[in-house]
Amino acid sequence: MNTLLIIIGASIGAPARYAIDQYLRRFTNKPVGTFTVNIVGSFLIGLTFKASTEAHDLLAIGFAGAFTTWSTFMLDLYLAYELRRYKDALINVSASLVFGLLAAWCGVQLVN
Repeated sequence: MNTLLIIIGASIGAPARYAIDQYLRRFTNKPVGTFTVNIVGSFLIGLTFKASTEAHDLLAIGFAGAFTTWSTFMLDLYLAYELRRYKDALINVSASLVFGLLAAWCGVQLVN
């Protein structure tokens, strides 16, 4: 049953990530979509900190696992470096770490 919950969550998370990223690309050439889904995913994982195994599997592993994207984050950083947009790369990595940790912490605090 847990595998099915993970599959269901992932089948919703991946298209949601794509839709959000494509929507935000209309407004900027910066990696705002990747940043947004990673922060929202961090918050969601924090919210599932004390959830049942089923809710955790569906939301944290399935949905958030497919919704967030480490590989795209790394590609965005690499491309910024290659284009010599060092300030953009530094802002992206710094903001992602700070706001990602803050979002996860907020989610955990809400369920405690």
